[in-house]
Amino acid sequence: MQDILHLMKPESPPLLPILRSRAQAEVVGLVLWSAPQEFSLTELADRTGVSLATVQREIERCEQADIVKSRRIGNVRLVSASVSRDAQLLCELLLRSFGPKYVVADEFLKVAGVKQIIIFGSWAARYSGVEGNAPGDIDLLVLGDAKFSEVSKACTRVSRRIDREVNAVNRPLAWWTKASNDPLKKEVQRRPYIVV
Repeated sequence: MQDILHLMKPESPPLLPILRSRAQAEVVGLVLWSAPQEFSLTELADRTGVSLATVQREIERCEQADIVKSRRIGNVRLVSASVSRDAQLLCELLLRSFGPKYVVADEFLKVAGVKQIIIFGSWAARYSGVEGNAPGDIDLLVLGDAKFSEVSKACTRVSRRIDREVNAVNRPLAWWTKASNDPLKKEVQRRPYIVV
């Protein structure tokens, strides 16, 4: 009987195990930390990779709790963050836990020469479902020919937004795509990593 109950229970995400699921965190988090931007339910599904039905269910729950608000324009339901204190507190928690992937993408769009970014280390492991202690920092592999000073500035911007230390390693794209025995490359590939 215990095995059946275990199969029926959704997995809590290791990054913030108080939440019901990673889908819940991704959808609600994107709405909250993008305030005051509005999203259609379809946009939320596309950006997070979560089914439209799940997005709708999570938004309805959060609207009842005054975490998000919505309005309709014709057949389109637009969702944005509520201005409630609960929404602000949850936003901070979700941004620190699930936001790094989105914040890194946003801040590194501004850096010339970046071809690809990979998040690795403990945050990537927790995001991928590997249980363990909460990550203390975010480790980035920045591929391309970006100037180190610009990468460093982007890391500082990310760090300020998510309130976590951000460490980056610069390498040419060929370093990642060509076969080699580089110890760092082997370590990154050995564990879960997230391509941003």
